[in-house]
Amino acid sequence: MRDQSPVTVRLVYLARLREAFSSQGESIEWRRADPPTVAKLLATLRARGGAFSSELASGRAVRVAINHAVARPDDVVQDGDEVALFPPVTGG
Repeated sequence: MRDQSPVTVRLVYLARLREAFSSQGESIEWRRADPPTVAKLLATLRARGGAFSSELASGRAVRVAINHAVARPDDVVQDGDEVALFPPVTGG
């Protein structure tokens, strides 16, 4: 029997995304039997429409970090992870 308890992930929105989404972040849940990848998480957020759809659209500059480490689209998000979404940063 598969564990049916949810996977809870804390999303953190930074810089322009915080402004666009009118939120610093949120917690979301997934079925443990179907753990999300970064790509799946972004697709779920885009499906909300509005600012999520436009800010996270293909071709928009958005980075993702899991627990402060830059993540790739195929990285799996685990229960309790913090996932930050942010625009790329340039230095000077």
